[in-house]
Amino acid sequence: QVSLLESGGGLVRPGGSLTLSCTASGFTFSRVWMFWVRQAPGKGLEWLSSIDSSGSVTHYAASLKGRLTISRDNAKNLVHLTLNSPKVEDTAVYYCVADGPGWGAYAVWGQGTQVTVSQ
Repeated sequence: QVSLLESGGGLVRPGGSLTLSCTASGFTFSRVWMFWVRQAPGKGLEWLSSIDSSGSVTHYAASLKGRLTISRDNAKNLVHLTLNSPKVEDTAVYYCVADGPGWGAYAVWGQGTQVTVSQ
């Protein structure tokens, strides 16, 4: 079955860095764009970052630019998101999303991983 599974979330103290991972299965990972999206409590979905199928093209949300790094390992069907200097406002559920050619509205979403930034 087509699926994405995020990991790496949890309770995080401000500062330092946090790396989230997402493993994909059920489709040709090397053919799809990958995205990270988050939803903070009481807020809507917020796009964070994207990476093309080869990993050569990346994009980041302007509000977090400089604190985010997205990467992928196509040999292992993995995509990562590193957040530097996490802040309380970064508390959210983080999702990875896959979208491939011809998928149309059928993008694949993971179940999400909770990141809580707190003292």
